[in-house]
Amino acid sequence: MALRYDAAVASVRSGFAKSFADVFARRSGKSPLPDKSSLRWLVPAFAGLLVLAAGAMAGLHLIDARERALQDASGKLDLIAARLASDLDRAVGGASGDVAALAGTYVRGALPVDMNFGGGFMIAGPDGRILAATGTGIGSVGGDLVASLGPGQVLTTFAEKAGVMTIASPSGEALLATVRSLSAPLGQIAVVQPVDAALADWRSDARLIFLILIGTGAALALSSLGFHLLTKEARRADINFRHVQAQVDTALTRGRSGLFDWDLARGKVFWSRSMYNLIGMEPQDGLISFGQFQALVHPGDIDLYELADHLLRGEINSIDRAFRVRHMQGGWVWMRARAEVVRADNQGPRVVGICVNITEERKLAERTATADMRLRDAVETISEAFVLWDADNRLVLCNSKFQQLYQIPDSAVVPGTPYEQVILTGRAPLVRTQVRPEGRPEEGARTYEAQVEDGRWVHINERRTKDGGFVSVGTDITSLKRHEEKLLDSERRLMATVSDLRKSRQTLEVQAQQLHDLAEKYAEQKAEAEKANTAKSEFLANMSHELRTPLNAIIGFSEIMTSGAFGKLGSAKYEEYCRDICDSGQYLLDVINDILEMSRIESGHHRLRIEDVDFDATVLEALRVITPLSEEKGLALRAEAATGIVARADRRAIKQILINLVSNAVKFTPPGGRVAVRLRQVGGAINIYVEDTGIGISRDALSKIGRPFEQVENQFTKTHRGSGLGLAIARSLVEMHGGAMRIRSTVGSGTVVLVRMPLQESESEAA
Repeated sequence: MALRYDAAVASVRSGFAKSFADVFARRSGKSPLPDKSSLRWLVPAFAGLLVLAAGAMAGLHLIDARERALQDASGKLDLIAARLASDLDRAVGGASGDVAALAGTYVRGALPVDMNFGGGFMIAGPDGRILAATGTGIGSVGGDLVASLGPGQVLTTFAEKAGVMTIASPSGEALLATVRSLSAPLGQIAVVQPVDAALADWRSDARLIFLILIGTGAALALSSLGFHLLTKEARRADINFRHVQAQVDTALTRGRSGLFDWDLARGKVFWSRSMYNLIGMEPQDGLISFGQFQALVHPGDIDLYELADHLLRGEINSIDRAFRVRHMQGGWVWMRARAEVVRADNQGPRVVGICVNITEERKLAERTATADMRLRDAVETISEAFVLWDADNRLVLCNSKFQQLYQIPDSAVVPGTPYEQVILTGRAPLVRTQVRPEGRPEEGARTYEAQVEDGRWVHINERRTKDGGFVSVGTDITSLKRHEEKLLDSERRLMATVSDLRKSRQTLEVQAQQLHDLAEKYAEQKAEAEKANTAKSEFLANMSHELRTPLNAIIGFSEIMTSGAFGKLGSAKYEEYCRDICDSGQYLLDVINDILEMSRIESGHHRLRIEDVDFDATVLEALRVITPLSEEKGLALRAEAATGIVARADRRAIKQILINLVSNAVKFTPPGGRVAVRLRQVGGAINIYVEDTGIGISRDALSKIGRPFEQVENQFTKTHRGSGLGLAIARSLVEMHGGAMRIRSTVGSGTVVLVRMPLQESESEAA
């Protein structure tokens, strides 16, 4: 019956195709047809007959398909029952004990056959009582098998001899059922399947055929109506068709996509016009060959021959791949092909799909990857420890400095690792101090300082991101902490200086008393001496610069008295005393100036005035100040300056450094000696060398040089006065410029002082 149906369908299809071929041939003028009035009624009549014939054939096919579906279901049910009975006999047959438990164990275990057929089975004992059941819905454990299957059936009587029968359940549902006898201690097994489940595929096919029939009828009706108006609307239809085709091609072109139909059997490929436009190729009316298509595809992306082999073998049924196609103007175009394999009756497999130009997406992905790589590189190269967590407190990104800070292994910094796991694998900080922010605190932000095991200090800032995560940046503040310790040490040294000043005050008071005794002999200078004594006392008490005012007065009056501006003093001894007063006052003023200068530097009140400094000219200015002293001692003072070094520095501080160092060299160099100043640019720094052939400094005393009020006492230096602050001031000023000072000396041979200062470009050079 199925063969008759297939033959009838083929005949109708052939006649239908031939009729429409005649119609379209008539339009093209290739075959004669009846006149338009006869054809206008002939086509609807033919369409009606075709619908009736198709409906009759569909009915016959559905009846035949239903019978075959029931036969197939019965055969499958018979096989399932036989297999279940055989397995139960092997598993339970001859066993002793609780038969119901054995049957229940079998039901709960892995079934030996595929039971996905919409039915179920019941296992009964010799007395017909159901011991186990699954998936039936018509009987339960403890019930009667005969009552469950219906009293009118003969299955329980004849068992396998009755085969598969259609019965009605107690609820009235039609069932396919079969019964098999089992070995003792079991009785029978009944396998049932609802007829509706057995005919599920048939109903689906019936609905599909019915819908196709309705659709075909509607299509034929519409075709008849359309053909009725075909003569009148033929030209308009052609215009509309071309318009629609142009719209589709435009849409595909604007969407940078194209359609293709690949006939695997013939090796021919159909391309839409937009497909040709994608690769800059002139559209062709015919199909392109498989070889032409392969020649355009990049060989490293996809092998169409291998792909065709997989498609023909049925290993894959769809395509979703990206590959490159050569453009006619040069270069490659990235495309993504998405297609499905279509297998029609009496035709070979075809691959129908669409190709989309994804060149821009590829370029965007490459740019995104490049930007991501640059971002990661930037995070890696920053000087701070950086880590980013997501909203679930899982690791997103961190740099190696974060790993090194907390000694975290590489295995623990995989993206997606929970925060707790990362922290547990690293080392915890020894000290953690919360830092209160200045002003209004930012929501979701916190700042704290932590000290790790190796002694380093880290300043950590944490901020919330918009997606709920947070970013943490750790800055190494070890140098700041050390600087803070240095400030505390400087404060302690300042307190020591104050203590020394107090001791000096006692000495100054003694000297003031001596000056007071001397001033009593000169009534005119008595008031001024008392003012000087009072000023010195206030200076020693308040650390003020006011002490210099009376000292200047003392020096001035002593010079007047020495010069005899108002007459002779009367005794040469008085003139000697006046010169001593002048020298002592000048010495005391220098000491006070040095003390105040050192105090300002150590307290941080001394501010550098940075400007463009010509170091050659500054060296010459400093030497001009020292030249009279060197000539008085008979020393050779020489300068070897560099060639036009101009850098950013404090001119007054540089000059003071040079004067202090050169004056010390002149002071401790015997007559006939030599003092030299050399200036060199070495790398990114300026080196200033002050060399002398003086008495030298012992190795033990070198560690004291440069400290406030420290002096080297030996048989040579006992006769040289000084506060011991000159080198200390010079060293402090050098360090304020970011430089360093070193001293090398040999006793009896001389001393070399090296001042190394970083070179900062002048504004003119920077411009």
